[in-house]
Amino acid sequence: MIVEFSTFILFLSVFVSSANAKATLSISPKTLSRSGDSILIKWSNLDSPSDLDWLGIYSPPASPHDHFIGYKFLNASPTWQSGSGAISLPLTNLRSNYTFRIFRWTQSEINPKHKDHDQNPLPGTKHLLAESEQVGFGSAGVGRPEQIHLAFEDKVNRMQVTFVAGDGEERFVRYGEAEDALANSAAARGIRYEREHMCNAPANSTVGWRDPGWIFHTVMKNLNGGVRYYYQVGSDSKGWSEIHSFIARDIYSEETIAFMFGDMGCATPYNTFIRTQDESMSTVKWILRDIEALGDKPALVSHIGDISYARGYSWVWDEFFAQIEPIASRVPYHVCIGNHEYDFPTQPWKPDWGTYGNDGGGECGVPYSLKFNMPGNSSEPTGTKAPPTRNLYYSYDMGSVHFLYISTETNFLKGGRQYEFIKRDLESVNREKTPFVVVQGHRPMYTTSNEVRDAMIRQKMVEHLEPLFVENNVTLALWGHVHRYERFCPISNNTCGKQWRGSPVHLVIGMGGQDWQPIWQPRPNHPGLPIFPQPEQSMYRTGEFGYTRLVANKEKLTVSFVGNHDGEVHDSVEMFASGEVISGRKEETIKTVPVSATLVGKPESDVLWYVKGAGLLVIGVLLGFIIGFFTRGKKGSSSSDNRWIPVKNEET
Repeated sequence: MIVEFSTFILFLSVFVSSANAKATLSISPKTLSRSGDSILIKWSNLDSPSDLDWLGIYSPPASPHDHFIGYKFLNASPTWQSGSGAISLPLTNLRSNYTFRIFRWTQSEINPKHKDHDQNPLPGTKHLLAESEQVGFGSAGVGRPEQIHLAFEDKVNRMQVTFVAGDGEERFVRYGEAEDALANSAAARGIRYEREHMCNAPANSTVGWRDPGWIFHTVMKNLNGGVRYYYQVGSDSKGWSEIHSFIARDIYSEETIAFMFGDMGCATPYNTFIRTQDESMSTVKWILRDIEALGDKPALVSHIGDISYARGYSWVWDEFFAQIEPIASRVPYHVCIGNHEYDFPTQPWKPDWGTYGNDGGGECGVPYSLKFNMPGNSSEPTGTKAPPTRNLYYSYDMGSVHFLYISTETNFLKGGRQYEFIKRDLESVNREKTPFVVVQGHRPMYTTSNEVRDAMIRQKMVEHLEPLFVENNVTLALWGHVHRYERFCPISNNTCGKQWRGSPVHLVIGMGGQDWQPIWQPRPNHPGLPIFPQPEQSMYRTGEFGYTRLVANKEKLTVSFVGNHDGEVHDSVEMFASGEVISGRKEETIKTVPVSATLVGKPESDVLWYVKGAGLLVIGVLLGFIIGFFTRGKKGSSSSDNRWIPVKNEET
């Protein structure tokens, strides 16, 4: 009897101990080397697991519960229902340690007023179940330079390099023509910005603000054109980056290669307060493939506005630069400003006909202005404590192309400083040296999307800027903002021409990664029905993600649209120095001239229209009908075996 009672007591104590066991959370390793290294997060003894249990990611570790960097639900682990599980998570170096916390969140605690940017309820922090130790990048990790990116300088024989480190101690770049002989050196200037420089929430709030570190900038000089240079940044005391390389711009080369897109953003391995852009990873992957295939040919990247989509959550900038570093450390990464870098309620230029709001999330152009260094010296005061907004308009030559970048977020009207710069720049182009001129800006002058909000901005661009483009024979105008790809005929005053001289070809290339997509313009007499006829001026359009390749010599400039779903060319257009424009089949590559190519401006009867894109098929009483988004292309653009990535919803 005594033995049975003792056994019962032992069983009861084990049962009680098990029932009261505290959830545990462990991490491995405790120290990471560089951005992108993964940590394994394990938990156990989680009683009565729920699919709303979640893991909060915090940096710095002392952040309040509701000031997380991001979160993941524990049901991401296949064993979560057992009360134990594990998640592997790559981390970006934010120059402070991380910690992780597990919370229980219940259906009754969902707060419909506490939502993320997609209007999904943010998880509650009332019931903390476990917290991990800290993990960091160590003293070397904080000091080691990261987020390395290149840009052209005003002088052809120079290259700018910008990077971030955790402190302001002196850093350098050392470079040379051999990996083991980095004999040249230049000191880097360090700057930073503070929370007080932000002009609105969330950028100036405790939720959105994180220490941005120190931003260093320097210039590599006296470069020999067309030569591969090796370089690294850092210092002996704080550590050096890996050795990277690039091909110097060659003043004598006639060849131009560029990879161009807008509105890319970045992906994060967690959910956060704003939507991030998973498709951006495919864009980076395919461009990196193309750059590696070039060998010793120089190239550049143009990202024309809506860069990181941080929108006031500063760590998203870190995620963006970590994502693009494999590209931006090899080729110049050029940008122009978009609404999501700049727009704020008190911006100095805000005409009543414009749609300039708070799309910048309170950043008022500060991270954009300091984290990038473009050629030229354009700037505009912010009217706040923030430093002036930089990198607004500038130009440079590469090979046979003159590239001009403009700002659609600041004053572009006749009589303004930007207008005068554009006018002088276009009038001074040496067409013997650079027969082709490419203009880039964020908001489009032409689009057939249903972007009614920007109608007046487009009208003003046509009124003030288009005459400059026409008079100075701009070859190609590239725009973002609309998250689709669309190619127009050579166009002026909304009328198709027969060549690009006097009628530039316009392309909307905002399909880099952001998946909010407006519908196309509906039929005027049936605006409520999902039928979107493609106007004659629109030669090809699609909701597919991707980027464009530009390849030029003195005789011909070719732009090709590469789709992210397969990395293949799906549309192309050739512009010849003579002015002729040939609209190619999507099956053709950039290396061939289509045998059966269609000259722009042929009669509508010669054009085969088709519907190509993603929709939602609703099975109804009859056969059902399509209520989703549609994309259309013209002759030579259809293929039944393509897997187009569906669009999600209209941006509001």
